[in-house]
Amino acid sequence: MTVPDSLACVNEIEIGRGKRGRRAYTFDDIAIVPSRRTRDPEEVSVAWQIDAYRFGLPVVAAPMDSVTSPAQAIALGRLGGLGVLDLEGLWTRYENPEPLLAEIATLDPRTATRRLQEIYSAEINPDLIAERVREIRDGGVTVAGALTPQRTQQFWKTVVDAGVDLFVIRGTTVSAEHVSGRAEPLNLKRFIYELDVPVIVGGCATYTAALHLMRTGAAGVLVGFGGGATHTTRTTLGIHAPMATAVADVAAARRDYMDESGGRYVHVIADGGMGRSGDMVKAMACGADAVMLGTALARASEAPGRGYHWGPEAYHPQVPRGERVHVGAIGTLEEILLGPGRAADGTMNLVGALRRAMATTGYSDLKELQRVQVVVSPYRHS
Repeated sequence: MTVPDSLACVNEIEIGRGKRGRRAYTFDDIAIVPSRRTRDPEEVSVAWQIDAYRFGLPVVAAPMDSVTSPAQAIALGRLGGLGVLDLEGLWTRYENPEPLLAEIATLDPRTATRRLQEIYSAEINPDLIAERVREIRDGGVTVAGALTPQRTQQFWKTVVDAGVDLFVIRGTTVSAEHVSGRAEPLNLKRFIYELDVPVIVGGCATYTAALHLMRTGAAGVLVGFGGGATHTTRTTLGIHAPMATAVADVAAARRDYMDESGGRYVHVIADGGMGRSGDMVKAMACGADAVMLGTALARASEAPGRGYHWGPEAYHPQVPRGERVHVGAIGTLEEILLGPGRAADGTMNLVGALRRAMATTGYSDLKELQRVQVVVSPYRHS
């Protein structure tokens, strides 16, 4: 039996006489608690599997031009993670986007949004979509590409024919019941049923929205709105999803959907708001199977953003709700993921920190870590 969002938690507060609000928590608001046993970090597994694809690291690179190029997708795949290329980004609009990536890194903040809109106004080239997918496939790694729901109808066949392994449909908010009076919306259930490759879809942030997405047949659901460090969605649209509560709600939807479907497991992937290793750990503790990282990987010295980070919201032609931010370059992709760490702020050796947290709390794999005790313990970075 499903539980409506309004009844899922009694922890509501009165905003005014005519409105009540549910209290929700970010990753900074919670902490995990060690159990009665500990383990050696070398004896824990951080591997996960979605459909037929198994990965040594529970890390998915966000489909953002500042994070994932074909070369970075290959590099991450060889380290054990999954790179997702934005098939509506610069790599499918320009034969050689490197000069533009270099220019974006030098833009004056006062004019950056306007120039980004100009750069991304170029048409998407289907031939380049196929070429980039083949380039990653030739690298010998699992191939994943992302489209927005608005572009999926137009380009999905090009993507599948090029040989993608995992198809990602990613937007700020993706629903199974989009309503439009201007054009026939994407029918996710019919689309996923007819597709021959596993689909990961999102973002969503509530129990009900996640349950509807799971019923479409998706192999995985993205939780959150992505682009945590680059979003201005809260100030522009008033929309925000505290991630600890969102992941826990979607994990509950997965549990109930397993009962409803007779045991079908849908993977939960936390997407956004995880710039440090501790955030990754807490995402897993709340029920995530893997994490989609943007800022954390944009800090790699090889990242195409050259120390800057931005998402598709930053160049929206009508309502920009993101910005280009400077994140710096702190180490190689391998150092950021696997160490050695050279900073004590949780920005390096992310997977090593996850292993140590699992060992400290006594859990041997990620599924077990989802059962760890969590406490509300608000903390703010200085």
